[in-house]
Amino acid sequence: MTLLIGTDEAGYGPNLGPLVVAASAWRLPDADKAADRLARMAAEIGAAAGSRQPLWADSKQLYKPGSGLGAIERGVLAALASTALASTAPASSMQRASHGIPSDGAALSERLGIDNPVATAPAEWPRFMAMAIPVAASAASLKALADSVATILPSHGIQLVAVACRLLHPTAFNALLDSGLNKSDILSKTTLELAAELRALAPGEPAVVWCDRHGGRKSYAALVGRHFAAPLVRTLVETAASSAYEIPAAEVQIEFTVGGEARVPVALASMTAKYVREVAMAAFNAHWTTLEPGLRPTAGYPVDARRWREEAAAILARLAIPSDTLWRRA
Repeated sequence: MTLLIGTDEAGYGPNLGPLVVAASAWRLPDADKAADRLARMAAEIGAAAGSRQPLWADSKQLYKPGSGLGAIERGVLAALASTALASTAPASSMQRASHGIPSDGAALSERLGIDNPVATAPAEWPRFMAMAIPVAASAASLKALADSVATILPSHGIQLVAVACRLLHPTAFNALLDSGLNKSDILSKTTLELAAELRALAPGEPAVVWCDRHGGRKSYAALVGRHFAAPLVRTLVETAASSAYEIPAAEVQIEFTVGGEARVPVALASMTAKYVREVAMAAFNAHWTTLEPGLRPTAGYPVDARRWREEAAAILARLAIPSDTLWRRA
């Protein structure tokens, strides 16, 4: 068997809200034509659900501002249900009744392995933890979809092992900037740490890691060696479109590719990161509009983030909110 890991992020550009990095890990009989096999599987599940689109695809295709979270929520929660139903650990009666679908933000955070130390969690985080899940999709449709996933994956010889997520809130992000890292370094560090953790789920098997490119970075060999604790990293290719490396001692091959979201493991990571980021921003806006009625919500991107900060100036000053706990510096 081969472990195949896909990674992606959401929130790299905004100043408000978290940077979210996600990854999905899959087991297949081998890596040969894995992308095609996974694409056929995702399309079959989509068709079984009555959709012309695959269940897992690039989040930019499935979600547009104002269109609602339904499409990406179905894919993310069905994936989490699949990992729960495939688990060898005994399921509680509550897990069985819910098909392993999280019921609130706290359960979602736990299922994705999100660690939020009190020291770096923002003021709106309790609202995120209390938010009811699902946000847009119906529980009944999700359970039916989870059953389809649980049936179709094994028929293709595929197992979805895990879906995981890491959040960097402004306090933690800015601290990394102060340590000497730049924005691209932070993304690469967080991504490779998460990929290395998931790689440890199948230490005796070869692994392939697929990542989208990180900003304009072209060379990743030193970063790969550091985060996989590898004394030797072989550079296979470094072009404008793709950078690929091999870690012989760990039986790992890792690729950074432009347009990586076209491949299902990266697509699911993309969807998960986007979903968590959108739920986090919903909690952010609910928190601040409760404190300051009339304050218009924001998605956190630079131009509108500056507008929001100007409109929120009075409440921020009144509460003496330190800038670094709210505003991610570039």
